[in-house]
Amino acid sequence: MFKIGEIKEICQTLGIKPLKNKGQNFLVNPRVLKMIISAAELKKDDFVLEIGAGFGILTKELAQKVKKVIAIEIDKKLVEFLKEKFKNDKNIEIILGDILKTDLKVKIKDLSYKVVANLPYNITGAVLRKFLSEAPKPKLMVLMVQKEVAERILAKNNKNTIISLMVAFYGQPEIIGFVSKNSFWPKPKVDSAILRIVPINQFAQTDTDKKHRLTQIIDEDKFFQLVRQGFFSPRKQLVNNLKKIIEKEKLEKILKKLKINPKIRPEDLNLKNWLDIYKLLQIKNTKH
Repeated sequence: MFKIGEIKEICQTLGIKPLKNKGQNFLVNPRVLKMIISAAELKKDDFVLEIGAGFGILTKELAQKVKKVIAIEIDKKLVEFLKEKFKNDKNIEIILGDILKTDLKVKIKDLSYKVVANLPYNITGAVLRKFLSEAPKPKLMVLMVQKEVAERILAKNNKNTIISLMVAFYGQPEIIGFVSKNSFWPKPKVDSAILRIVPINQFAQTDTDKKHRLTQIIDEDKFFQLVRQGFFSPRKQLVNNLKKIIEKEKLEKILKKLKINPKIRPEDLNLKNWLDIYKLLQIKNTKH
């Protein structure tokens, strides 16, 4: 693993100035690297997609344990560095590109794959939406994210957000461990967390898995349109947010049937509450 002095020297040689908007905070703590590798539960026949390869520190460790690593890096100078560094490694493919604009179907096709990434904080939500809602879905995601974001995703204190509901809808998240900001160079302003998400197919769950089983087909676009409107003004009561798309009287009847306080705020509803509201709305709309 590179030491801070070595990374600075490479940056100077390549003419790279770490940029905040590219999430260029490079990991310099080997203990954290081991935590990420362990969380990914790597096997010899695994295919891994790495987002933001940086100087290839994680890339190298991954490649030693799996069949192939496809590493996507947005910085052209770093891509040139990585291609030279790994020119003799047949199971490493370096791609220049923006992960949010990359068509994964071209590279991944029908492969069963895992995602491992030290994510720039400003694209965490977008990356989660891309990999959890679009095909092909990974079988596991291990992501380094901002600590506060990880806690929000797990709905600490039972307060939900759009992102926590989205992740719960598509997968099972857990925090593997927390990472000090001192584990990076340049040092970010906040601590991080290692987040593992196992995507699940909720439409194919058995009766024994009550927590994540959906009893009817859900139109995902309509469902999240409902959720987004519900959080239009997070501090407002749910009824006031949703009255723009649902008649207030109809909504109050639905909430009463579900034994939900009409004065409740959106953050106090869990995934099951939202699904129940959606389902009753669909039934009422069908009747009309």
